[in-house]
Amino acid sequence: METNLAVLIDGDNIPSAYVKEMMEEIAKYGNPTIKRIYGDWTKPHLTKWKNVLLENAINPIQQYGYTQGKNATDSAMIIDAMDILYADKVDGFCLVSSDSDFTRLATRLREASKKVIGIGEKKTPEPFIVACDKFIYIEILKQKEASSNNGKEQTSKKSDVDKITPKVIKLISSTISDVADEDGWAFLGDVGGLLQKKQPNFDSRNYGFQKLTPMIHSIDKFEIESRENQNGKFKLIYVRNK
Repeated sequence: METNLAVLIDGDNIPSAYVKEMMEEIAKYGNPTIKRIYGDWTKPHLTKWKNVLLENAINPIQQYGYTQGKNATDSAMIIDAMDILYADKVDGFCLVSSDSDFTRLATRLREASKKVIGIGEKKTPEPFIVACDKFIYIEILKQKEASSNNGKEQTSKKSDVDKITPKVIKLISSTISDVADEDGWAFLGDVGGLLQKKQPNFDSRNYGFQKLTPMIHSIDKFEIESRENQNGKFKLIYVRNK
């Protein structure tokens, strides 16, 4: 059964140039049955959105700024999210913003057993990131496009790629130990799932790799073993700390 998602976009906080890649990314996690973007469409800085809204069937919600210095867009988006929650027509939410004001909303939606995927820029504050089940940096979606055009596994924009620090290696190592069998081997799918729970913004693409397997391969602290499944139809990847 396909997961139905409500995609709610903070138009004041996300660049329009990322929409195509963003919607392709969201499609990996479910069917976006509700797609709305919030902003004051009388303001000139939102004019770039108008064409991409039609191309991606995103419904613009007009929200005037009633008071100077107050973000009316956030309030409208939060109210809509709660209305959608109580209507119980979706299985999860995708909150697209780099604004920490949505931290409490993400927490509340998860309390109601809804999956919450966050998408925002790398400047997004940590509280909003950890309030989501998964958080995706929007910059890596553009990197993916550059990578596919070059036919390379790693992305070409090295300046945007995070370094694999000892802290990251320690996180992976401890996660392998958490799910490993008596011989120290862990199924990579289980490792990836637990990494996501421990750190919602963990994504191999942040480090220049489209998948977790080549990222693990690049670190000499781990062993990798490929095994056939019971039917022999495909390979299962297992990893172990050296």
